[in-house]
Amino acid sequence: MAISRVTSKGQVTIPFEVRKALDIEQGDDLIFEVRKDQTARLRVVKRRKLSDFYGALPAERPFPGKEALREEAGRELGTRQKRSNS
Repeated sequence: MAISRVTSKGQVTIPFEVRKALDIEQGDDLIFEVRKDQTARLRVVKRRKLSDFYGALPAERPFPGKEALREEAGRELGTRQKRSNS
């Protein structure tokens, strides 16, 4: 059994053996579900990196490069600003 103490700021250090057993890593979110009988359920939500989603959606066009995207975004923002000023 692992024990941890709550600080004055409501913070708790999760003991190593609990982190290991639940595969809790830095950046993960924890969801606390409090029940009427004063028990709680803890769920770990893993954070995913944006790069994990690479290739998840089909490309509609080939990647033109960063500079071309920046220019396109700049043109679009300029067009929007002109519309909002008129």
